[in-house]
Amino acid sequence: MRVKVSYILAAALAAGIGFWMYTGTMVIGGVGDSEHATPSPAQRVSQATDTLFRVRVQRLTAKDRQAVLEVRGRTEAEAKVAVRTVTTDNVLERPAREGSRVSAGDILCVLDRGTREASVLEAKAVLAQAKLDHDAATQLNSKGFTAETRVAAALAQLDAASARLKEAELELQRTVIKSPIDGVIESPMAEVGAHLEKGDICATVIDSDPMIAIGQVSELDISHVSIDMPATVKLVTGETLEGKVRYISPSANPDTKTFRIEVELPNPEGKARDGVTAVTMLSLPAEKAHLISPAILTLNDAGQVGIRAVDENNKTVFYPVKVLDGEQDGMWLGGLPDEVIAITVGQEYVSDGQIVEPVFETAEVSR
Repeated sequence: MRVKVSYILAAALAAGIGFWMYTGTMVIGGVGDSEHATPSPAQRVSQATDTLFRVRVQRLTAKDRQAVLEVRGRTEAEAKVAVRTVTTDNVLERPAREGSRVSAGDILCVLDRGTREASVLEAKAVLAQAKLDHDAATQLNSKGFTAETRVAAALAQLDAASARLKEAELELQRTVIKSPIDGVIESPMAEVGAHLEKGDICATVIDSDPMIAIGQVSELDISHVSIDMPATVKLVTGETLEGKVRYISPSANPDTKTFRIEVELPNPEGKARDGVTAVTMLSLPAEKAHLISPAILTLNDAGQVGIRAVDENNKTVFYPVKVLDGEQDGMWLGGLPDEVIAITVGQEYVSDGQIVEPVFETAEVSR
């Protein structure tokens, strides 16, 4: 019986495998034979699992920050009075001019007196006659020649005549229109010859000393503002004035949720003008804050803005922050510990509570 060649080859192969297994020499796929051969994928995954994730960190120390609250608004004169006539007639004289400074009591406009002087003379004559009648009735009554009612009637006529005289004199005085306050006359004024009806404006007087800077403060910042707080006001026209807060609105605007404040500014030379755009700067109490680059800010799972840092055990921790202000060199933050080791590179690739390997920036390593 002939043995097939394939059977002989199979038997030889089986004997060879058995002998190799007996000797204990194994070849693992993906593993090099040399000492410096590349590790297998399984070894590389195992080593990566055991190695801590490296992050770049920087030590941040809080600094004293003098915060300034900026309030944008405008200037407003202390008083702006539209001086109106309370009688009717033509302007006869106008001693004052637009732009001139006047004091309280200075004449602005003189109206035509018309028959008002004659009315005063007539009222004086009627008053004199009523006084004579009252004196005569009083004397006759004291002698029993007239009744008490006659004396009472004469007294009533005397009072009425006195009232008519006061009314006529007041009407005559109304033809001379005077300034009620110190200030500067604003253009336009009533022209000579113009006919003024009752309630028409003769002139508008503006008292600009002191000048008032008004603005609106948000409900989040109003607690930092107080009466008599020093303030610096910069006008768009270039002037800078010093003053203090004199008024804080007790209630917020229902539409904007802001509070009106007023800053009183001495303005003896009239440099500040009414209605000019102004920026009021209020110095707030000093507070501890950190100046950082906005690039290290991140979000946690709850959507809060903050920074990731490492603690003394190299565990990552998230600190929510409050953005206080921004400037050219960075951003001021509040809500952090006085000293914190912040992650500056890699904060997006780690989770809270993860142990990492912090690597300080070069400037700090070289110390």
